[in-house]
Amino acid sequence: MRHGTQHADVATAELETALRGGPFHVALRAAIAARGLPLQRVQHHLTRYGVKVGVTSLSYWQQGARRPQRPESLRAVRALEEILQLPEESLIRLLAEADEHPETERPAARSYRSLVEASGALEKLLAELNSPPDGGLHTIGHHERVRIGSRRELLGRDSHHIVRADKDGIDRYVAIHHGDPGCAPDRMTVHALENCRTGRVRWHDGTGVLVAELLFDTRLRTGDTFLFRYDIEDGTAGASSEYVRGFSLSGGQYALQVRFAEDALPVRCHRFTQHSAAAPRIGRQELAVSGHHRSVHMVEPRVRSGIVGIGWDWE
Repeated sequence: MRHGTQHADVATAELETALRGGPFHVALRAAIAARGLPLQRVQHHLTRYGVKVGVTSLSYWQQGARRPQRPESLRAVRALEEILQLPEESLIRLLAEADEHPETERPAARSYRSLVEASGALEKLLAELNSPPDGGLHTIGHHERVRIGSRRELLGRDSHHIVRADKDGIDRYVAIHHGDPGCAPDRMTVHALENCRTGRVRWHDGTGVLVAELLFDTRLRTGDTFLFRYDIEDGTAGASSEYVRGFSLSGGQYALQVRFAEDALPVRCHRFTQHSAAAPRIGRQELAVSGHHRSVHMVEPRVRSGIVGIGWDWE
């Protein structure tokens, strides 16, 4: 009995140390050990909070092989703080403090801290619109056209979606836009272009996140497909150096095209992928700017969960 008490005291001391200094995966592993919960039980508790996370993902998180990054994953981290009886924001704080290292090649504009903060803001905005994380739609195809202006700014983007309903009664899609640092989401404009109309629009000034309802004029049944297109005018920030798109689920085709103003052409462009915002960038491939169209593009025939994007250098 005394041995068990000593073991518990050691586990508690290790947890307190990890919560003070991190890193995140060590603190998570220490918290799970201190509570004596197998990962299957942790997963079961998470489902009671309405959060779905696989045992494999939990294992990766506590090993440091991956980090929670998507809004659903960050909801799980906040739930874990309650399940594991930890101080509020203790795990989230460790994630936010784990800004990227130089070798990951991510610019300060997309630091891990900024993405964590943006995910928290996004969660609140989606809650205002009563929108579930997946929206009940599966993307079959998504073609995105990004426009870069004469001041090297992100002028806006045009998105064309082909979706399939995963349940009955779906009648809208919630678009998410994350502007560059210094942007003013209150000055952005959302245009419904085809087979939809603009509903409620919400934004968060501090992180530059904007969400907008695109309302369909029909209610989809399970298995129904639907095409719609919308545009977001931005142009409110300084020079842009990349455009990224995150995917929470594997699935359909994604095509990204970036078009530059004639008097603002970059010296080089490249595509890249990331398993998560905390992971290093991989799959870097140089892209040549088309002289006539002043654009570059990339196509993912079947996206995987994670991040894809195009970056460019001005000098």
